[in-house]
Amino acid sequence: MFRKILIANRGEIAMRVIRACRELGIRTVAVYSEADRQAAHVRFADESVCIGPAPARQSYLSLPSVISAADIMRADAVHPGYGFLAENATFAEAVNAHGMTFIGPSPEHLRQFGDKLSAKAAARAAGLPLLPGSHGAVEDLEEAVTVARQSGYPLMLKAAAGGGGKGMRVVEDEETLRKVFVVTSAEAKAAFGSGAVFLERFLRTPRHIEVQFAGDRYGAAVHVGERDCSMQRRHQKIIEEAPAPNLDPALRDRIRSAAARLVASTGYVTVGTCEFLVQDDEFFFLEVNPRIQVEHPVTELVTGIDLVQLQIRLAAGEPMPFSQAEIRLHGHAIEVRVNAEDPWKFTPSPGKIVGYHAPGGPGIRVDSAVHEGAFVQPYYDSLVAKLIAYAPDRESAIRKLLGAMDEYVVEGIRTSLPLQKLLLSDPAFRDVRFHTRYIDEWLRNRPG
Repeated sequence: MFRKILIANRGEIAMRVIRACRELGIRTVAVYSEADRQAAHVRFADESVCIGPAPARQSYLSLPSVISAADIMRADAVHPGYGFLAENATFAEAVNAHGMTFIGPSPEHLRQFGDKLSAKAAARAAGLPLLPGSHGAVEDLEEAVTVARQSGYPLMLKAAAGGGGKGMRVVEDEETLRKVFVVTSAEAKAAFGSGAVFLERFLRTPRHIEVQFAGDRYGAAVHVGERDCSMQRRHQKIIEEAPAPNLDPALRDRIRSAAARLVASTGYVTVGTCEFLVQDDEFFFLEVNPRIQVEHPVTELVTGIDLVQLQIRLAAGEPMPFSQAEIRLHGHAIEVRVNAEDPWKFTPSPGKIVGYHAPGGPGIRVDSAVHEGAFVQPYYDSLVAKLIAYAPDRESAIRKLLGAMDEYVVEGIRTSLPLQKLLLSDPAFRDVRFHTRYIDEWLRNRPG
């Protein structure tokens, strides 16, 4: 097992890794920007080191700064969390080249799944269902037009190296495709360093179902159940839950098995997530996220498995601690992402938190790195906390979460909680009549 882990991240995920390491008896090193000097993760890590000024590109995204800090602090492993450098294959290679372990998949797997086209190729080889469309990048507009005519509209034009809902456009007809193809490719080049784009069938009302999986270096591959992440605004997840509600048992088993099959066929090591679009009785491979995800707590609560500790153990070379048959899901968990933003205009709301009270009680979990007097920085992601409720069934979990939201006090900044409270109370959510564009449609139709 590792002796000391440097955490190449900040905020609530840095705190989450610190807690996991503490339970494993591993010392931790926090890195921080000048703006985060007083941050919680700096206070609670065993050691800390400043890696640069406030802008992320000069601190948390600075590969040389993070590697130098790990060397200086004599860490024997680096945990990237999510975001920042978590999916950067060059960073993983640099960590390994300096005699440390990158707590994540291999650089080869990061490259394979960081590119949507190579990820689709791996999924195809493993027998996973794919959306109709181009089998690879389309070279030019005329090839795109030919593929579109064969596949049929509507289509989604996607950047091969994109993510987080970026580099995507819905194309309803050939005229639109001709208008947006060059622009989308140019935007992809500017944002991701690659102008490669591809086409795939656009589903109008799909659900977004993702399967948590894990693999070890001895060939074991398991799934750890699925989550429903369909409640999104502009492809950004807002509410997540496990297990996915109102899903046909046979379809659920097929989705879970497909994810485990992909892990086994690629030799993937440590934890990750396989994402699918589901409509009616069909499901289609979307992408792989080769890291721990924001929404991992809902899976932890319904399985009792500490996914961050599992991630660390597998990276250290330990075998999978359980078989597929030993993984059981019990109850229901729902998470809301508490973002520092105006709940209706969605503009950032950084600033000092002048009043703070976190809810509690049986079945309530708050993953956060803020407190009264903390300053929410304008330089980084707006996520302030994750509020999660666990109960024996979905309806009880919803009621428990709504009660916790009434108790949650965050003063001095605006948060997304008012919007999420309305959504949780909405009949469509209670009855599982939602899809990935439900929130966008709900907002457009909402009076005022």
